[in-house]
Amino acid sequence: MRYEQGKSLEAFNCLYRELDQIYHGLAVRLGMSDSAFIILYTIAELGEGCLQKDIAAWCSLSRQTVNSSIQNLRAQGFLSLESGKGREKGVFLTLEGKSLIEKKIFPVMEMEKSAFEEMSPGESRKMLELMEKYVQLFRGKVQEGRDV
Repeated sequence: MRYEQGKSLEAFNCLYRELDQIYHGLAVRLGMSDSAFIILYTIAELGEGCLQKDIAAWCSLSRQTVNSSIQNLRAQGFLSLESGKGREKGVFLTLEGKSLIEKKIFPVMEMEKSAFEEMSPGESRKMLELMEKYVQLFRGKVQEGRDV
């Protein structure tokens, strides 16, 4: 059985999967798992000392996945954890972790920035507005259909 989508939704989903594959290909090329890549990327965005729960929320990964990946990155010598309030632990980069982000994550961020800047300000604003609207509408539909 096949669900028939509208052509525009089908094209949107195809582009979404293609973008996901681009990031997966980058992670593979950089010699890391998808979760390690996104966690290091998130630390570069949020800054050192961010909490595991913040990383999980920012990159939409489960806390278990984030914890497991952070433990792997810690075992490889890229991260350290420091106790905070209660059970919270801040995530910090080691010298090796800082070097890894500078060599592998920052160049990806620069590619993203460059691609985004090649669009006109109107195009980038329109893309963001429409994507935000779609996410809000879809989130509402998901919340309405909780029994799914």
